[in-house]
Amino acid sequence: MFMGEYHHTIDDKGRLTIPSKIRYELGEDFIVTRGLDGCLFVYPKKAWDKIVSQYENLPNVKDARNFMRFFLSGATSTVFDKQGRINISSPLIKYADLEKDCIIIGVGDRLEIWSDKRWNSFINENEDKLSDIADNLFSSNLNI
Repeated sequence: MFMGEYHHTIDDKGRLTIPSKIRYELGEDFIVTRGLDGCLFVYPKKAWDKIVSQYENLPNVKDARNFMRFFLSGATSTVFDKQGRINISSPLIKYADLEKDCIIIGVGDRLEIWSDKRWNSFINENEDKLSDIADNLFSSNLNI
């Protein structure tokens, strides 16, 4: 399970260091793709395979086709270099608006890579709502 928040920088060649704490969990072969809300999703290969098999069972309707185009067309199989960095493609850098400062967060079965600017905006927009969101999602069955 991925969790935590890590602050790193992306260099001019699109290389981003992944924290050593989570490299082992991610494995040697993993997938980076467009995520939702303007960030990138990073999946271990095993989790990615589960997602793809679920997509294969979706009906052939416009919404499913459009989402699959968005999600799968940006997907790239990635490996670490000797310094523990990944190379993010230009289209993904542009999509996520990655400039220099990046935030890597653990979100259960995946990592998310955010631009510092977008992450701070997300936090500022949602911070006051989180108590209500938790109440709506979990009712009284979960002690947070």
